[in-house]
Amino acid sequence: MTDVDSPKDLVRRTKAAWRAKVLAARRAMGEAEQVAAAKAIADQVLAAPALREARAVAAYVPVRGEPGSVELLDALRARGIDVLLPVALPTGSLDWARYGGLLVPAGYGLLEPAGRRLGPGALADVDLVLAPGLAVDRRGTRLGRGMGYYDRALVGLDGMPVVVLLHDCELVEGHLPAEPHDRPANAVVTPMLGWVEVG
Repeated sequence: MTDVDSPKDLVRRTKAAWRAKVLAARRAMGEAEQVAAAKAIADQVLAAPALREARAVAAYVPVRGEPGSVELLDALRARGIDVLLPVALPTGSLDWARYGGLLVPAGYGLLEPAGRRLGPGALADVDLVLAPGLAVDRRGTRLGRGMGYYDRALVGLDGMPVVVLLHDCELVEGHLPAEPHDRPANAVVTPMLGWVEVG
C-alpha cells in the first residue's frame, strides 16, 4: 500500500489550500479597503451592459469579507430590477426570496430576505446570477467555500449567466482545481478590472 492521494483527494486538498490562501488575504484587508472595493464593484456592475435589459437578478448578501454590498442590492432595486436572494436550507440546497429592503439574521451567520420563500425553481426566472466565490480562473472555474450550494442550485440551468464578484487578485491566471459537479462562471467583476468574460 502507498500513501499517495487519489486524483479526487488531490483536487480537494488543492482546493482547500486555495481557500486558505484567499481567506487569509481577505482577512488581511482593512475595512477602508473593503469598503472602497465594494463601492467600485457596485459601480462596475451597475455600468455593465448585461444589466441594462435585466428584469430580475439573483444576488447574495456578502459576509466575512466577501466582495459586494447591500448598497449594490439597493441600487439594483432602485433601477426596478427584481432582486432574489438565497435562503440556505438545512438540506444543503437554496431557496430564494425577493429582497424588499429588509434582511434578517439566519443560520451560518448569514443574513437573508424577510420576504416569503419562492422555492428553488425561482432561480430559473432571473436574467443572471451574481454569485459569491473565492476565486475564478480564465477558464471560468469558480472556487467557492466548499459547501456546493450554488453548484446544486444551478443544475439544469446551463444557459444561465453566472457572474462572480471578486477582488482583483482573485481572478487567477493559472488553473484552479475543478471537479465534475463544479458549475463554471461566465464572467467576473472586480474593482479595477471591471466586467471580465471568462470561460
